[in-house]
Amino acid sequence: MTTMRRFLASRWLSAYAFFYVVFLYLPVIFLPIFSVNTAATPKFPLSGFTLKWYEDLPRTPALLDAAWNSLVVGVSASILSTVLGILAARSITRYRYPGRRAINGLIMAPLVLPEIIIAISMLLVILQLGLSLSLLTIVLGHVLICVPYSMTVLTAGFEGFDRSLEEASADLGESAFGTFRRVTLPMVAPAIISSLLVCFTISLDEFIIAFFLTGTEATLPIYIWGQLRFASKLPGVLALGTLLLAASFLLMTVAEILRRRAAKRTQNEGGLYG
Repeated sequence: MTTMRRFLASRWLSAYAFFYVVFLYLPVIFLPIFSVNTAATPKFPLSGFTLKWYEDLPRTPALLDAAWNSLVVGVSASILSTVLGILAARSITRYRYPGRRAINGLIMAPLVLPEIIIAISMLLVILQLGLSLSLLTIVLGHVLICVPYSMTVLTAGFEGFDRSLEEASADLGESAFGTFRRVTLPMVAPAIISSLLVCFTISLDEFIIAFFLTGTEATLPIYIWGQLRFASKLPGVLALGTLLLAASFLLMTVAEILRRRAAKRTQNEGGLYG
């Protein structure tokens, strides 16, 4: 009886996982399918195969401007988030001080708070400070939501780091900063690169924060939202969405490979994806 229950439980869990993945990703599969359809409306059966929607993307000045803005915001947010994540992860994993757990919880709070609440709160603060909405305000908002992800990845790299290497460096006369630069950073370099890629991907795809904090310069998600109001623009949006989907998948795959490499190097299997 026990063996039968275990068999049924394993079968049920496998079936649940399968239907969960299908429910989650089946709508996404339709995106690249309809992006190569000759018809302007996404429907079955497909009218034919074409790549003209992709060919028209580089000929759209507004799209190129939005792509450049997203690149600037993504690179800036990923670098700032990773720098702050390195400092926070180093502090959490190396030192013991009052309120350490509370501070860690506050840093991770954006992961559980609704993004629209965060966006409205940041908008009120920025307006009270007298700042004008621009790409800079979007970067600040993206840093706020990216730091928890960065810290999660980097904590895995710092936790399994062999401290004896830092102690040996100090015994040889190296300064604390020199030890951090020459010993610690090279050892956690895969985790740092993984953090940069994860933060860039999150910033690239993020819409709500950008929607509330953007000025006259739109990012790619804002551009896509604006194009959805026009039925004739839908095929181009599907093509652009497919490229963003492929880029996000590629970046996250590389980030996970680097995270696993960092975890293997430090003999620690923790991290963003468990």
